[in-house]
Amino acid sequence: MLEQTFYGNTLHNWMISLIIIVGAMILNKIIIVLNKHVIQKFTAKTKNKLDDILFKMLQAPVLLGIALAAIWFAARRLDLGIHVESVIAKSYKILTVLNITWFVARLINALIEEYLVPKADKNTYKRLDTHLMSIIRKTALTIIWALGIVMALNNVGVNVATLIAGLGIGGLAFALAAQDTIKNIFGGITIFTDRPFRIGDRIKVDNFDGFVEDIGIRSTRLRTLEKRLVTIPNYKIVEASVENISEEPMRRVLMKLGLTYNTTPEKMNEAMEILKNMPDKVRNVDPKDITVAFTDFTDYALIITFVYFIRKNADVMETPSQVNTEILRAFNEAGLQFAYPTQTVYLEKEN
Repeated sequence: MLEQTFYGNTLHNWMISLIIIVGAMILNKIIIVLNKHVIQKFTAKTKNKLDDILFKMLQAPVLLGIALAAIWFAARRLDLGIHVESVIAKSYKILTVLNITWFVARLINALIEEYLVPKADKNTYKRLDTHLMSIIRKTALTIIWALGIVMALNNVGVNVATLIAGLGIGGLAFALAAQDTIKNIFGGITIFTDRPFRIGDRIKVDNFDGFVEDIGIRSTRLRTLEKRLVTIPNYKIVEASVENISEEPMRRVLMKLGLTYNTTPEKMNEAMEILKNMPDKVRNVDPKDITVAFTDFTDYALIITFVYFIRKNADVMETPSQVNTEILRAFNEAGLQFAYPTQTVYLEKEN
């Protein structure tokens, strides 16, 4: 009975090939149990997480590799015809390379998740780093799979050089048609790597002043101070001068205070002393960077230039309001009069 022929092969040969495949399935089951109950428990005791990742990512490709090897040996024992055997051989070469590529891609992805993503999660600007991790992951996996596919095609006799040349010509035509999009993509990568600003920062760019809400591959969205949403192409941001207001250590405020011309030198010095003592009156005024000077004689006023800095994270609207209120109160108490445009007309009486 075992010597009866079915599709060009004896029943005995078909049964041996089937046993090889079933044996591979049993071996895979044993590897799964062994990895789960022995290897993973052993690697969990080590301080290094690399061995845990390696064995975890290696399991699926190894199981697929064993299955492919079993099918290969089972098919080699049979006489399936030249055409079928050629298809199986080429498929085996392609699938073997793709299986190795799959393992490398899984391993790289796991390493990124284990070592790079936690660092991004600890960052204050987590959303931006999440975007960056996504770009790094996709770029790495794309390169790995592209190399794997090229190697697989090369193994089955495909002229990869000709294929790449053809893709290059098509890619050039595509690049010319979508050059603005490509410029935006490279601009987005530049923003992610250089980090001139981050999500949540207030910036000034192209006459727009607002807070960064999102940084994408193609464009950056800005919420202006008027609460309008502005979408700016990334290449324009890269080419423009970007002022990151959020990165300023302190906010500078310049004031010109005009006193009347009947102010005496003693009163002028008193006014300047009041301004120099402003950090003692208003909490968020930095005491190290105070500039007070009697700078100008204008048409109708004696000008005092007052420069001070508001500490970082202080309210940039409330603090100047407190300073102005304190100046008004102190000047009024000291009898100092603010000047306003006036004109004196002298009339000459003829005798």
